[in-house]
Amino acid sequence: MFTFSDTEQIINRLKNEDKSAVDDLFSYYYPRLYHFSKAILKIENDIDDILQEVFVKIWLNRQRIGNPETFNAYIFTITKNEVLNLIRTNLRDHTFKDQLFQHAVGEEYQNSAPLEYEEIKTGIEKIVAALPEKRKQVFVLSRTEGLSNKEIALQLNISEKTVEDHITHAIKQIKSSMKEVGILSLLYCYLFL
Repeated sequence: MFTFSDTEQIINRLKNEDKSAVDDLFSYYYPRLYHFSKAILKIENDIDDILQEVFVKIWLNRQRIGNPETFNAYIFTITKNEVLNLIRTNLRDHTFKDQLFQHAVGEEYQNSAPLEYEEIKTGIEKIVAALPEKRKQVFVLSRTEGLSNKEIALQLNISEKTVEDHITHAIKQIKSSMKEVGILSLLYCYLFL
């Protein structure tokens, strides 16, 4: 395990263009980030690509890395964002969706009749349709069209922070409505697929 002193030294080495510092970070963090990514994504196919991108970002942003005490949170946040970006990028890939669904949803739901799933999907679509207009527009662009927050902000001429707020409030409202219906366990599939 890295101590504060170890992390501080590695960050200094990174800032001094020492590429071997990335190797040290990789050796320590790779297994942890791999399991973390798999816990979110549930499938292993793209995890190595995700982690490669994480370490490239660490290297490219090495001069901006600040407090060694928060580095652990920093690298895990980058990893989480890369996993979510992969999910959003693959929203239209039916094979990817099927794999994610099989790994993310309990067997009792996988074996449910397709009609049941369609009923749930229709129920969720009704909840989304009842969202305030701008919130619904942002949510659909994010979850259905797979646009990034930046792309949505540019398209709608609003700030990225406003996009984030709309998505956060939409998810809270959908979760609340889903709890009332008792099908919260399938929410993940709709929000991320």
